[in-house]
Amino acid sequence: MTLALLLLVWHFYELPVWYIVLAEVVYIAVLVWGCMTISSGFFMPVVCRAVTEDRVVALSFDDGPSPAYTPGILDTLKMYDVPAAFFCIGTHIRGNEHILQRIKDEGHIMGNHSYTHGFWFDMLGAGKMLADMRQMDEVTIKTTGLKPMLFRPPYGVMNPNLKRAIKKGGYTPVGWSIRSLDTKEKDKQKLLSRITGKMKPGDIILLHDTMQVTDAILPELVAQIRNKGFRIERLDKMLQINAYG
Repeated sequence: MTLALLLLVWHFYELPVWYIVLAEVVYIAVLVWGCMTISSGFFMPVVCRAVTEDRVVALSFDDGPSPAYTPGILDTLKMYDVPAAFFCIGTHIRGNEHILQRIKDEGHIMGNHSYTHGFWFDMLGAGKMLADMRQMDEVTIKTTGLKPMLFRPPYGVMNPNLKRAIKKGGYTPVGWSIRSLDTKEKDKQKLLSRITGKMKPGDIILLHDTMQVTDAILPELVAQIRNKGFRIERLDKMLQINAYG
């Protein structure tokens, strides 16, 4: 559709061909940016931070539950009385139902991070995306009796098909404002500095409970956040939204 429109403009206004090529390249670049930048709201609004002057932030963990690291992270959160949000992958719940139940029992919230988190998830049609998301819901309901309504897109990628799936499923899409990069950064001090260096009221911090380094730095992270005068609030409370349907 866009290419056809550009060709019509080129035909009627006799523009140089490179104008059309450049316009198409820019258009594609904007689409890619909109897909990859979850905070852009390019396809639909995504909650990536709280609008507040209160010195409060929220911790969120993706990709679990992990039998290797989630229990240790939960131990730290319990020790320091810190609430968090866990955006879980449905296939990771299988065999780890007791960890998901512990997340619920200890006062944290569970979000939907898809059932498969497959590499090709973003290429699926809206119907298949929604079926995958609902499969994650079913596992969570069976385990805890709760249906997650907060959805975090796999890889943080948005597109028109996912927009339709989210709307039809009635989910609230949730992103982040601080990406820790704990899946790549292994230097503990650099990781801590990246998270706390530019922290602002209402920030949502993205971490992963599948990473050893995250488990290792969490006590110091909590201490640094509090030393900077911030308190850690549970995500749904900070955003004033419902976590479950």
